[in-house]
Amino acid sequence: MSQINFRSDNVAPVSEAVVRAILAVNEGPASSYGADAVTQRLQDNFSRLFETKVRVFPVSTGTAANALSLSALAPPYGAIYCSDVGHINDSECGAAEFFTGGAKIVPLPATNGRLAAATLESAIAKAGIGNTGKVQPAAISLTEATERGTLYKVDEVKALAAIAKRYRLKVHMDGARFANAVAALGVTPAELTWKAGVDVLSFGATKNGAMSAEGIVVFDLSLADDLAYRCRRAGQVHSKMRFISAQLDAFVADGLWLGLARQANAMAARLSAGLVALPGVELLYPTEINEVFVRLPQKMIKGLDDQGFGILDRGEGMVRLVTAFNVTAADVDTFLVAARGLA
Repeated sequence: MSQINFRSDNVAPVSEAVVRAILAVNEGPASSYGADAVTQRLQDNFSRLFETKVRVFPVSTGTAANALSLSALAPPYGAIYCSDVGHINDSECGAAEFFTGGAKIVPLPATNGRLAAATLESAIAKAGIGNTGKVQPAAISLTEATERGTLYKVDEVKALAAIAKRYRLKVHMDGARFANAVAALGVTPAELTWKAGVDVLSFGATKNGAMSAEGIVVFDLSLADDLAYRCRRAGQVHSKMRFISAQLDAFVADGLWLGLARQANAMAARLSAGLVALPGVELLYPTEINEVFVRLPQKMIKGLDDQGFGILDRGEGMVRLVTAFNVTAADVDTFLVAARGLA
């Protein structure tokens, strides 16, 4: 039975560099609740990475990062706009609504996972601003890369953020696979975030080599003090925060995060090209990062499953395949040989 698993990048192990970083801080005492030297150093390192002064709040899950970020951006009577496939909309069990105290997620139709500027503008314009019977537009949330493995280019982020700012909305970016996006686009982290109008970023690391570490990166520093209390109230100010911070610190050191993401992206491109060459296989969305969405014949899906390959079958032949940082060309080729035999 195969041990190759493309079900998600969450199934991957932890990067050896991250493990070493955790072990390195596992010596002696250190101040608790974020007062340790590693967490303090993280503030400077992330500020250099993003080319501006930022506040970083290390948390343990992507859902916590998204929900707490949005709690600082939207009041209980606010509306948060996202794409209809947005993770905050259909995969986080109402966490954003809970932590905002009742703000409403408003999903908008998306194309290939991306929200169009015209769609956003129309929704806000028709929202009933000033009408106390309506939730009031408060924020937008963009996922980069999207839940369909596609990318917003910098100009697209700027266009959406410009609309938000015109209506005085805040901008959140769900960056669960932010590293994959930056690596694929060949832009700087600054260009894709605050320079494009993003106020707060959920900086993902767990999917790309960390053990359990995400960062809430605050560019609008007027939000930071409030967010500090929200993180504490949500149980996300960890007593031994040095172990989360050490993961984030190692993740961005010496470009590790981009190197891991490039490997994952390259293996997805190899996998995608090999699959679409097979009869009966249909590519559903462009392969731009480390996710491949295809429609496969049922015989192929069953055969791959019987052989022990990990795949995510979403029904009606739609399959998502995700390559993690540790996937090799040999892994991809082994999978393709099996798929070819079932074509």
